[in-house]
Amino acid sequence: MQRMLFPGYSIGPDAYEDLASVCTPYGKKAAIIGGKNALKAAQAKIEAAAAAAGIEIVAVCWYGGEAAVENIEMLQPQVTEADMIFAVGGGKAIDTAKVLAHQTERPFFTFPTIASTCASCTGLGILYHLDGSLREYSFSKIPPKHIFIDTQIIADAPVRYLWAGMGDTMAKHYESTVSSRGHIPAHSDSMGITLSSMCAQPILRWGTQAMADCEAHTVTDELTEVILAIIVSTGLVSNFVQIDYTTGMAHAMYNGFTILPSTEHYGHLHGEVVSYGILVLLTVDQQFEERDRLLAFNKSIGLPTKLADIHATPEDLPAVTEKALNGIDVRVWPYPVTQQMLIDGVMALEQAQ
Repeated sequence: MQRMLFPGYSIGPDAYEDLASVCTPYGKKAAIIGGKNALKAAQAKIEAAAAAAGIEIVAVCWYGGEAAVENIEMLQPQVTEADMIFAVGGGKAIDTAKVLAHQTERPFFTFPTIASTCASCTGLGILYHLDGSLREYSFSKIPPKHIFIDTQIIADAPVRYLWAGMGDTMAKHYESTVSSRGHIPAHSDSMGITLSSMCAQPILRWGTQAMADCEAHTVTDELTEVILAIIVSTGLVSNFVQIDYTTGMAHAMYNGFTILPSTEHYGHLHGEVVSYGILVLLTVDQQFEERDRLLAFNKSIGLPTKLADIHATPEDLPAVTEKALNGIDVRVWPYPVTQQMLIDGVMALEQAQ
């Protein structure tokens, strides 16, 4: 038996007003879990919407700072009275609450406060060690019941999250189309792969304007379109498409760079590093014309295009590429991927600029 579940979403400065009609069928008590900055931005507004809906907030918890098994275990006793979980923040906060909801068999709702990943739309959770390095994927087909996207909160967030989110989002298109090459994907995979163009084209068209609007804290049609691409389009692709098609070389490279202390020290964001990984992917895959188009786009908004931009060096590449290939990201790819292939791709990209 196949089962596909998809979340609904509300988007706009008044998105939380839908909480009453959406959440009340699932119970009368909720626990809020989120990041510190996310809670500052959204907690009061969520609590007001919950109060208007007759939903009691029984706990408000910081997620612990990392999407780690240890933090999920720490949170379990704090949600025992909750009928549902409200996951608030960016990718790691939402993934922490998401996996907790899966483990405790509670419905969950997401309240993204930044547009940086599609985590608020998906059932998949990504778990890390406490030092920030990748631990494992937590697989589930159960996404949130609903996504509440307050565009004003996102417009008021630091623009660097939108900036990085655009990089992560575009990867869904390039990774799914390459990883599925030569296959005859099943219906759901084909649906998602076809939809994946909506993860790249809106960003290439409106991304520069959306960044300017976010810097001005102004909700516009262009910003809304980019937010939808980052959170909803990419999340639906992830929900439709099996993991072997929805990840790939760009995420493999990101996972490799997580082992470098400099990645954490300089605060390089997930999507920021993934955007660099897309350029490596297109170089290795010899899609040079498309690579150069993205290279120009990355340069135009300051996304990384070379090792120095992410505080890495050629001497780091053996360890980075070993880690990259230790995961599942390129176990399904149209050709075998080797460490040397990745190293050569990085060095060719360095020479292309």
